[in-house]
Amino acid sequence: MPVLSAAAAALTIYAVGDIARCAYPDPKYSAAADTAATVAAGLAADPQSVVLTLGDHTYPVGAAKEFRDCYAPTWGRFKDRTWPAPGNHEYYTPKAAPYFAYFGARAGRGYYSLDLGGWHLISLDSNLDPVKQAPEHAAQLAWLRADLAAHPARCTLAFWHHPLYSSGGHGNVPVMRDAWELLQQAGAELVLSGHDHDYERFAPQDAQGRKDARGMRQFVVGTGGAYPTPFLLTVKNSEVRDASRTGVLRLRLRPDGYDWEFVESARVTTLGVPPPDRGSASCH
Repeated sequence: MPVLSAAAAALTIYAVGDIARCAYPDPKYSAAADTAATVAAGLAADPQSVVLTLGDHTYPVGAAKEFRDCYAPTWGRFKDRTWPAPGNHEYYTPKAAPYFAYFGARAGRGYYSLDLGGWHLISLDSNLDPVKQAPEHAAQLAWLRADLAAHPARCTLAFWHHPLYSSGGHGNVPVMRDAWELLQQAGAELVLSGHDHDYERFAPQDAQGRKDARGMRQFVVGTGGAYPTPFLLTVKNSEVRDASRTGVLRLRLRPDGYDWEFVESARVTTLGVPPPDRGSASCH
């Protein structure tokens, strides 16, 4: 899939994964409808903003019926402004065929890149196991290496489903360690992931989990509508953890940095809930 580009300007992105559970007779009563309403309000206020989805668009198996009956009535309204990444639940249906059929050219080969707002954005497929799917995993890494060499942007963001680091129930998932190393070598800033149904922000770090000012900051944003899950053991370099809300991460990508804010859609718990996370940082 060719790299797409747009004129450099500050860009707002809404990002989240783990979205539409097909457990409701009418999807308008689902948590996915709540987060969709949050995104819809943001997109209406800023027609240039876009959506990044971080995998597990539907539950339980990523079937065509789920995309049609659960995802399309809620998040489908943003389809023409959405850049997706596949999750593990999509692959519960062989080859994630309904996912690729639903998103079409925007899904690429499971990985692709684009330039928006002065940033280089890279979507990767974290389901390509380096042992069980060694050729496919190697092909993605080779593509990533070439893409980074061809697009030496000051600010780069990558997104995929399985987090390399997480304090949630799934914990650290090492599949993307090689990709992390390539991205850090190229000076990338941010990684967005889902998988664990919570929100977590990490300090910049390297692929070995060492805090590094020249490393990448990772956000886990699995709060798109799937049932929330608790945190287990806190992973080092974790700065903020929140399993009390559904909502989306709003990023304002500036040519020289970024601002972040977690935008709440619904409260899961009511007592002792801190204010939603927000902050700013500069590109390397």
